[in-house]
Amino acid sequence: MQVTIRRWKNEDLGSLVFHANNINVWNNVRNYFPHPYTEENGKAWLDKVVEPEPVINMAIDVDGEAVGGIGLILNGDVYIKSAEIGYWLGESFWGKGVTTEAVRQMTEYAFYYFDLVRIYAEVFESNKASMRVLEKNGYYLEGVRRKAVFKSEKLMDDYIWVKLRPY
Repeated sequence: MQVTIRRWKNEDLGSLVFHANNINVWNNVRNYFPHPYTEENGKAWLDKVVEPEPVINMAIDVDGEAVGGIGLILNGDVYIKSAEIGYWLGESFWGKGVTTEAVRQMTEYAFYYFDLVRIYAEVFESNKASMRVLEKNGYYLEGVRRKAVFKSEKLMDDYIWVKLRPY
């Protein structure tokens, strides 16, 4: 299985909608990621991410198919040296090391192409698999924001995982 991160393409629409339209995926992401995930949602996403520079949102590609997404939110003002990493993966690829490899590649990319000192992820308390992915990539648990997330009518803790630029 060949895992790469790459720029999104308009031709990814079918696989994007197929893998994103899953309640189990949606349960682990922020609410701006729609559910159900329609073709219209997919087109709107691709319109937003196919052309812009710098490339901060990428497809997670397994053997030529876009099966998830990974990206950065570059911070500004006094937080300009920090970025948040976020990702999702189609459920049929869970537990196969795909996200671990994608996070490794995106972290390297982010530190290489952007003047960042810190990359962090916010993970819902119920998403232990995502925490493990970050841990395998050298992120450490910086803190827990108690009862900071309200998702699916449930109040949850938000775990903050961080990786600092290696010098």
